[in-house]
Amino acid sequence: MIFEKPTPIRDGFGKALLELGEKNPRVVVLTADLSEAIRVHWFAEKYPKRFFQMGIAESDMMGTAAGLAVAGKIPFVTTFAAFATSLAHTPVRVSVAYNQANVKIATSHGGVCVGGDGATHQSIEDIALMRVLPGMTIVVPCDANEAYKATLVAAEYPGPLYLRLGRVATPIFTNGNTSFQIGKAQVLEQGTDLAIIACGAMVGVALEASNRLRQKGIHARVINMHTIKPIDQLAVVKAARECGAIVTIEEHSIIGGLGSAVTELVSEKCPVPVERVGVRDVFGESGEPDEILSKYGLTAQNLVGACRRVLNRLGRGRDV
Repeated sequence: MIFEKPTPIRDGFGKALLELGEKNPRVVVLTADLSEAIRVHWFAEKYPKRFFQMGIAESDMMGTAAGLAVAGKIPFVTTFAAFATSLAHTPVRVSVAYNQANVKIATSHGGVCVGGDGATHQSIEDIALMRVLPGMTIVVPCDANEAYKATLVAAEYPGPLYLRLGRVATPIFTNGNTSFQIGKAQVLEQGTDLAIIACGAMVGVALEASNRLRQKGIHARVINMHTIKPIDQLAVVKAARECGAIVTIEEHSIIGGLGSAVTELVSEKCPVPVERVGVRDVFGESGEPDEILSKYGLTAQNLVGACRRVLNRLGRGRDV
């Protein structure tokens, strides 16, 4: 399935599950009273015997999924990001990660674009919480097409995996010919003046900022880092060496997420100036998605400003 117009990233996940249901009888789906919100109601309608409605019991759901994995199934566990990583963190840590159980944790409502649900449902720390767990793979698709591909790949990928999905409709940046491989970043635009590394819905913001920079004669390399862990070390180090400066942008706290992963790697392998764009150690709040993104600086304008700052540190930011 290929999406061509703005589509919620979670829709790609839901459609991929339908395909997996037909191809692989080991695939089962669990949800905690959020079947439509995570788009697993389509799977439930077609494969009701392989669908488990666990009610509002996220911790129990994680333990059940671990047991199903041990029994040879491939469970996809679905809920909101905040619930999977906070309410159910202990069973995720002990039952899933510690046992390296083959559980795929797919969440919607990652980031701040949740609208009126507010801070309790806006997960800005989920990547950090999952990233610190040994053996946990983390994938953050940039659009519905990539979510579709990531879901199909996740079913074949061994061990625990966290798949972070968004709620609102997102422009399409990839197509049927765009490759997807866990741990292998995609260079969407070439450039050597600086590198912008983005994930999730912020890939679109990165592309818009790159266009604005190009109009000023600055050519930015735009990298879609859809896999936060294991991060594509070769792509990051190459960007550092060839561009000399990096800016990261994520719909997540700047603490513990993509920005942290990049700066940790760069500091060890190829130290260059890095600017991080993301939520800065505060909780979210209620509001329309565009209002929230603007409030927390997750815009092309703010990203261009970060690019200016990082180039200034090299003495090259005068004309940005």
